[in-house]
Amino acid sequence: MKKILIVDDDITLRTALIRYLQNRGYSVQEATSGMEALSLFEQNPPDVVVSDVLMPEMDGLEFCRRLRATRSGQLVPFIFLSSRKEVDDRIQGHQMGADDYLVKPFDPKELVAKIEAQLERSRRIHAEIIRLMQQTNLPNPSPSAPSEEVSVPPQPLPLTPAEEKVFLEVIQGLTNKQIGDRLFVSPRTVQTHLSNILSKLQLESRSQLIRYAFERGYRPPSEKNEDS
Repeated sequence: MKKILIVDDDITLRTALIRYLQNRGYSVQEATSGMEALSLFEQNPPDVVVSDVLMPEMDGLEFCRRLRATRSGQLVPFIFLSSRKEVDDRIQGHQMGADDYLVKPFDPKELVAKIEAQLERSRRIHAEIIRLMQQTNLPNPSPSAPSEEVSVPPQPLPLTPAEEKVFLEVIQGLTNKQIGDRLFVSPRTVQTHLSNILSKLQLESRSQLIRYAFERGYRPPSEKNEDS
């Protein structure tokens, strides 16, 4: 289940958006200011951030700027919601690091479309990261090197058998739904296992998990079979 962080000091709009997104299968966190949102993000990073611009304590622009300055917040999709509709306002939002900008009032269906587009873009980025890591982990042939290389197996993971199966699917860049279909479990069960995996390995996100796996030589079973 994908997690959305809604940041807006308008309780009426925030409540309506939370209900709408939850009815469409999203898990939703909420914050009333940029300061509160930064704290929530550090504790439990979401898959997408949707933020108002004009808010007390810390406005959306400063929140976006600070989030992009952190390592874990550099790639998370970020969508602005704002009543400020001038071109200069939208440009400023993008300059701060936002991926999209939606002017109030808006149709919630359009917001969902933008969220899904950003999630798909994020999925493609993670898949490309995997591809690049696989390339960099391929052995470099050398004329003086022996014809067969002895590979050192990676250390066993501190995971249950079910968690290890999810781990091997996640590092292929698959979504929770795709993993659930392959392992015959629900996306919610996949997310539970993924949360446990991240906690045990002291990681914060899927992208960190993918990097962790390939830096330490863990590879999906399909790749191992191809090598044998």
